[in-house]
Amino acid sequence: MALLPILRFPDARLKKIAAPVEKIDDGIRRLVADMAETMYEAPGIGLAATQVDVHRQVVVIDISEEKNQLLVLVNPRITHRDGVQVYEEGCLSVPGIYDKVERAAQITVEYLDLEGQSRTLTADGLLAVCIQHEIDHLQGRVFVDHLSQLKQMRIKTKLAKQARITA
Repeated sequence: MALLPILRFPDARLKKIAAPVEKIDDGIRRLVADMAETMYEAPGIGLAATQVDVHRQVVVIDISEEKNQLLVLVNPRITHRDGVQVYEEGCLSVPGIYDKVERAAQITVEYLDLEGQSRTLTADGLLAVCIQHEIDHLQGRVFVDHLSQLKQMRIKTKLAKQARITA
């Protein structure tokens, strides 16, 4: 396993739309293992392949306190949305920035597991938010795209300033 570099907003590669995974093979399993290690080390609760500059439809999520309930979603697709919730979100690609985003309160998602089996999951609360957030990444969106233009400009300015300070 290896730690992967995480792209930082506003990197243009975060806007790329991820391609479906044609076949779940050892390369995809290695990618999942590396993504999980990267997510846990960051630390975060979700990571999309787009964030590590691999433009395939692969997501890893673990919202458990113990960090021992890894959920892997390959080619995820939300088939049902219900209700509305507002949750304060952050992102490994937008470090140190948090803001409220409105999303569906409950979702149903269809995906493939690492064995290539079709699965369906209904989620609410934090898990629903996390799945929607990560699927956004696969579609070339980051959570700040849900915010006003003014907030987006402030975030870009703040991150550029942070980058100059750490450079």
